[in-house]
Amino acid sequence: MKKIRIAIQKSGRLNEDSLQILKDCGISIDNGKDQLKACSRNFPLEVFYLRNGDIPQYLRDGVVDIAIIGENVLIEKGGDISIAEKLGFSKCKVSLAVPKPVKYKDVTDFEGKRIATSYPNTVVNYLESKGVKSDIHIINGSVEIAPNIGLADAICDIVSSGSTLFKNNLKEVEVMLTSEAVLAVSPLIDTERQLLLEKLQFRIQSVLRARQSKYVLLNAPNDKLEEVIALLPGMRSPTVLPLAEEGWSSIHTVINKDKFWEVIDELKKAGAEGILVCPIEKMVL
Repeated sequence: MKKIRIAIQKSGRLNEDSLQILKDCGISIDNGKDQLKACSRNFPLEVFYLRNGDIPQYLRDGVVDIAIIGENVLIEKGGDISIAEKLGFSKCKVSLAVPKPVKYKDVTDFEGKRIATSYPNTVVNYLESKGVKSDIHIINGSVEIAPNIGLADAICDIVSSGSTLFKNNLKEVEVMLTSEAVLAVSPLIDTERQLLLEKLQFRIQSVLRARQSKYVLLNAPNDKLEEVIALLPGMRSPTVLPLAEEGWSSIHTVINKDKFWEVIDELKKAGAEGILVCPIEKMVL
């Protein structure tokens, strides 16, 4: 039986988050220190640990079938590669930044300026869409230092917290795109491995739904049931069970974590009591 071959980043935060989502999908990987290739003992899957920037070419050539990679890397180096799933972690922005003392009006300020970046295609495409031409300096590594040593007037780089820009006396002035980890697919994937991808994707979707949800149990007086239930954005309809105490019921439902506190406040006002909130490990639809 064939195994589906997945590429993930060799090291760093994306590596850790990628391994975690595979673990949450019930996939055990037998990998030792500094291994570049490992297998799963309970799913037909091989893991290749690669440099992030090399992964699009490996996908394009069919050396690997799928990859967990930053969307920003695909935009820069793999525009022809399809995305099967957005994964919701390793979120960041790709932004233009200038030294703090520089007064910035709009994107036309970059006309003729020198921009240091490791994302030349992204920068050129963005600026051309705005009718702006700049002088691009390709740097692989710490681009933040470029304005301080006179190499460039501005930089383009990944921005997460913004602390690196702050430390280098830079300010973010233009967000070109937002990015997160995605599951990318080789254009050369065969039918057998496509079926394995669908099985893996089903597991991933169950994990992602669970990460976005909370299981909520609460008690409510029967004369308030309709009002309480009307506030609950459940999967279909909440489960309602009678309590031993007459006139009261227990309600079980699922709430999106982004709306959680807003809904909880409304439930309390409507008369809900004894509200319990539990994490969900998997959510299969």
